[in-house]
Amino acid sequence: MPSAFSLVLETSTPHASVARVAPDGGIEVRGFWSDRSHNAMLFEPLSELLQVGGRKEITLVLVGSGPGSYSGTRVGIAAAQGVALANGCPAVAVPSILAVPSADGGARCMAIGDARRGTYWTALMENHHLTGEPALCDAEELASLVTGAVSSGIYVVSLEETGRFPLSAELVKNVRVETPDAARLWRVWLETGEETRRQWTSSIPQPFYLKPPHITPGKRASLLRP
Repeated sequence: MPSAFSLVLETSTPHASVARVAPDGGIEVRGFWSDRSHNAMLFEPLSELLQVGGRKEITLVLVGSGPGSYSGTRVGIAAAQGVALANGCPAVAVPSILAVPSADGGARCMAIGDARRGTYWTALMENHHLTGEPALCDAEELASLVTGAVSSGIYVVSLEETGRFPLSAELVKNVRVETPDAARLWRVWLETGEETRRQWTSSIPQPFYLKPPHITPGKRASLLRP
């Protein structure tokens, strides 16, 4: 009988990665860089991990849901759903921003991002979960929120270069540019609380929307844990 493994995909940034986790906790990771073509770059490392050492039974697929690259996140979620369907196991989306280095150990952080068209987003996280939905703000509000976080000793993290933000040079010094990865996403899953895990498991995997989506969310119950 094949051994049970877990698969983890994190494709919300150009520094994407895929990991396979063995029953004993051993983890094997493949990373790749793809600025705008995750659909072309993802499947080689994914196939390699699925095939190395012979066929392994996959019992859980985790995938990063962003916020981040919308196209990259969609490709990762689609691939995760495909693997889950083929193996008859659940696909579970986990917010990618929880898997940055500054959030290791459940540290309190504020993530910031460029929502385009003069708007920005912020999200507070602590103990491996978001303390609220990401909120949109303008440039003045962003500067105020970052100032407040820094004065409170809260790490400020961005998945993008700081040049995107209308912040003073003094504030920019306090913004950590970091990248989530598949190995950390797995660690978040292991260390987060049971209630948060139930919430993630009961939801259909889809990209983390910063605004109400203009499409109808999927309703395929077959992708949820029984």
